[in-house]
Amino acid sequence: MMTAKEIRESFLKFFASKGCTIVPSAPMVLKGDPTLMFTNAGMNQFKDIILGNVEKKFSRAADSQKCLRVSGKHNDLEEVGHDTYHHTMFEMLGNWSFGDYFKEEAISWAWEYLVDKLHLDPKNMYATVFEGSKEEGLERDNEAAAIWERFLPKDHILNGNKHDNFWEMGDTGPCGPCSEIHYDSRSEAEKAQVPGRELVNKDHPQVIEIWNLVFMQYNRMANGSLEKLPAHVIDTGMGFERLVRTMQNKTSNYDTDIFQPIIQVIGSLSGKSYGQDEKTDIAMRVIADHIRTIAFAITDGQLPSNAKAGYVIRRILRRAVRYAYTYLDQKEAFLYKLLPVLIDTMGDAYPELKAQNDLIVKVIKEEEDSFLRTLGNGIKLLGNIMADTKAAGKSIIDGKEAFTLFDTYGFPLDLTELIARENGLTIDEEGFNTNMQAQKERARNAAAVENGDWVELHPGTTEFVGYDFFETETEVLRYRSIKQKNKVSYQIVLEKTPFYGEMGGQVGDKGTLTFGNEVIKVVDTKRENNLAVHIVEKLPQDITAPVVAKIDEEARMALQCNHTATHILDYCLREVLGTHVEQKGSLVTPESLRFDFSHFQKVTDEELRQVEHLANKMVREAIPLEEHRNMPIDEAKKLGAIALFGEKYGDEVRVVKFGPSIELCGGCHAPNTGRIGMIRILSESSVAAGVRRIEAITGKAVEDMLDAQQDMVKSLRELFNNAPNLIQTIQKVLDEDSQLKKQVEEFKQEKVQEVKKLLLSKATDANGFKLIRYEGPADPADVKNLAFQLRMENANLIFVGGTQHQGKPMLTVAVGDDAKAAGINASKLVKEAAKLIQGGGGGQPHFAQAGGKNADGLTAAVEQIIGQLK
Repeated sequence: MMTAKEIRESFLKFFASKGCTIVPSAPMVLKGDPTLMFTNAGMNQFKDIILGNVEKKFSRAADSQKCLRVSGKHNDLEEVGHDTYHHTMFEMLGNWSFGDYFKEEAISWAWEYLVDKLHLDPKNMYATVFEGSKEEGLERDNEAAAIWERFLPKDHILNGNKHDNFWEMGDTGPCGPCSEIHYDSRSEAEKAQVPGRELVNKDHPQVIEIWNLVFMQYNRMANGSLEKLPAHVIDTGMGFERLVRTMQNKTSNYDTDIFQPIIQVIGSLSGKSYGQDEKTDIAMRVIADHIRTIAFAITDGQLPSNAKAGYVIRRILRRAVRYAYTYLDQKEAFLYKLLPVLIDTMGDAYPELKAQNDLIVKVIKEEEDSFLRTLGNGIKLLGNIMADTKAAGKSIIDGKEAFTLFDTYGFPLDLTELIARENGLTIDEEGFNTNMQAQKERARNAAAVENGDWVELHPGTTEFVGYDFFETETEVLRYRSIKQKNKVSYQIVLEKTPFYGEMGGQVGDKGTLTFGNEVIKVVDTKRENNLAVHIVEKLPQDITAPVVAKIDEEARMALQCNHTATHILDYCLREVLGTHVEQKGSLVTPESLRFDFSHFQKVTDEELRQVEHLANKMVREAIPLEEHRNMPIDEAKKLGAIALFGEKYGDEVRVVKFGPSIELCGGCHAPNTGRIGMIRILSESSVAAGVRRIEAITGKAVEDMLDAQQDMVKSLRELFNNAPNLIQTIQKVLDEDSQLKKQVEEFKQEKVQEVKKLLLSKATDANGFKLIRYEGPADPADVKNLAFQLRMENANLIFVGGTQHQGKPMLTVAVGDDAKAAGINASKLVKEAAKLIQGGGGGQPHFAQAGGKNADGLTAAVEQIIGQLK
């Protein structure tokens, strides 16, 4: 039986023999593509070639690509682990042609690999072809069907509809028919009862798609029409986990040597056995799947967070923690212990797992600890909700409450249902789903973008000249309209441009495009599919005219200084803290810089000062920029250039060198370090487990800050009569202030005791309880303190306060223990009376307060409470 490793190697070796260039997997976390957060298909890294935005360096390629899907057909996150063949992270084996071979080779090579090389049984194979579409004016893919008829009987060649057999990159762009290869792994007895052809694309767990051959031959326009592509593209994708399952004759992907080593360790750590209980099995499958996703995301530079891609990873991690908590009885951090076995199974194919081991462990453990605390808080909140539900005489928990638990505390519906059921309650599932759908609609509307078709004026790609020039004469290659949140803007692509499109942490340039006498303001520059896209709010009257593209020079020069400063700080951090420091993210703007790096403890003030002094020494040395724009990557690495995990580098790279600082970088830099002027670190903080962040400024911003600090010190000196030792003088004032506050507090406590005696002497009877009425101006905190002291010292007391503070009315009710035991509820009394002061509030049965807007109603509110008591 072939191992997973052998199967992966056999695929790449086979397609290398067909003249395909074997390319490494791109990072799973995407950068520079605004349409995607993660690589969700093997074609993502070839998108620019397919769209014609870059020149192709090869016409044939093959790879094994890390992918992540958490939505779409069969890929809803909450379903992963419940079946045997869907995953969040998976490997996609693929082969490609860019204007070279087409359907004939794609189909015949797929057959050759599966049948002749892997020896899969042809009688278990089925192929689907596109049945055509009248509404699109497309005929059946008879060309593909005819090729398949050379290998399969006609009853194994099935027509597929547009949903299954017409692949599209997105709402617009390259698309075309596809041909899926399905394999029937059922027993002979099952096949005799129901033919496999009747189960293709019917979600049968043993009749599954293993390979999809996409024939891109059309381009979908914004108006929905199709145009033929000038050059055909082959894009095939085979699910590696499904292929291994088929080859190893298993009925589940989780039974293969990809997942079983992880599942066995999960069982060993938890004391559970796989295959004994369905709920436990699901939990083990969820965890085995999710630990791969989490670890690979972190190696690619994506840490769990509350925004965008980081939120997806945090959600996946928390789902795994929840399953471990609920079904494997793991009440402490657990997932991080699985990293050694993951590295054993996948570390050879993906060495970045080994290299980033310490960071992955640290991040996962801290995220687990944090979420377990959140789970504890959520369980307490659910306990309160259940108590309130029962107190109201209900047996169904409100769907909105259940959704709040899910949205805020990560409680999925099934966990809430489980705990509720144990307490004799059910959930309003319809209400939960209504709230969930409303949230999805809000997110969808916020993100909705309508792209017009590109209007092409000239063929070609953009040449970036911004390293050398701030201004250039050029022409428009293409443009289109963009509509988001009912606001229309336009994207313009130029033949040459000095504008840097946002990438690698460096923000995009702003500036102007001048068409004759008409000046168009560029509000931002983005990078989309490797194109510098200039964002403008209106188009010129004559867009075909020659254009002068000019960036905001002052902003660019400030930005260049900040970008160079990040490189210097990176080098200095490694010098001071150690070579374990690695960049984990950055943001470079004209105003400031932000730099995230791996380090497992807070950077001390002394260390920060060492870093800053060393960095400024390099600034004063005015080290010139040494730039190598097209250096072979192997030479760059020999030179000592630092490459970042999670970045995809080509065969040739740009090396930026300032003395001992050597990095691979495509951004814009100062001609020498002296241009920076000075670097000042503003703050150091934690971003995530094992990741720190420094924020800094350079040049004029440092000068402005020093001026402000100098002015502040001068003003302070004047406040203290130009005292020679300012710090000593301020400390003396603080000490005196502290002493005076103590004296005031003592006086207040004495006053409280006097007021207590007076109020108790004036107490009246209310059905056998001692009633105290207190009105007048008072601080709410003082009233609370007074009320608490009185109730603690008098079990049969009821305190009713109607006070004002800074013109705002406040109701306060405190109830002694005997009065509370008799059923007197402070919270209910306050809530009802608060309406008279146009306010609201509440609390607990023994103490409650309510604020309001109408002070004139305060007396009536107090009277109402007392009336209810009597």
